[in-house]
Amino acid sequence: MKLTGNTVFITGGGSGIGRGIAEALHNLGNKVIISGRRKNLLEEVTKANPGMRSLELDLENPSSIAFVSQTLIERYPDLNVVFNNAGIMEFDDAAAILDENLLTSTITTNLLGPIRMTSALIEHLKKQNEAAVLYTTSWLAFTPFALTAVYCATKAAMHSYALSQRYMLRGTSVRVIEIVPPWTQTDMLNSTKEPRAMPLQEFLNETMRLLGTDTDEVVVEGAKRVRNNAGPNEHPYVIEFNNWLSGV
Repeated sequence: MKLTGNTVFITGGGSGIGRGIAEALHNLGNKVIISGRRKNLLEEVTKANPGMRSLELDLENPSSIAFVSQTLIERYPDLNVVFNNAGIMEFDDAAAILDENLLTSTITTNLLGPIRMTSALIEHLKKQNEAAVLYTTSWLAFTPFALTAVYCATKAAMHSYALSQRYMLRGTSVRVIEIVPPWTQTDMLNSTKEPRAMPLQEFLNETMRLLGTDTDEVVVEGAKRVRNNAGPNEHPYVIEFNNWLSGV
């Protein structure tokens, strides 16, 4: 993917990985528009990065997605990169009754939201000489953390959707790129100081380097074993991985 000369829209750009990549692309001279539900965070990021723009967006609300996508097309006709980064992660118990609100909110935000957002903008992107759709999934799409089963299932589904979309967009100007983060030091599950998680800046540095290549799947070195485990004999490592995450 080319890293300069783009107009980029990023969901979940107010914190963590989304903010880090937004700032990295902004510093490279791209036109960057971030979005999220928390107006105070959006204002904090844009104030710290003069020239960056923001739009409030609720990915659980189809009307909000429709309004923001139409606004983007009208205000930024050269929009050529859509980065679906926003997501939520909560603990659940797949061996018990699931909370309906958690189930609905996680699936709507993490799966339906990105699909709807991309769908609303895909015809616009096809008109650009070079365009890209990016998805932040997770290494947990391939080796799940059992205590966040719903989250992991949404990321696995997002990976599958990206594969299908990449195939369907072959021969067009639109590339589909998947970013597969490992456990990273962000606010998600209060991991900012977690020693087992990858430092955010280290993740961002490696990710930006890989984004600048022709890869369709950005997997930092520390995520490769977990990403590559999926297969017919994956369960022993799933047990080992979950024991490690759970401190067993």
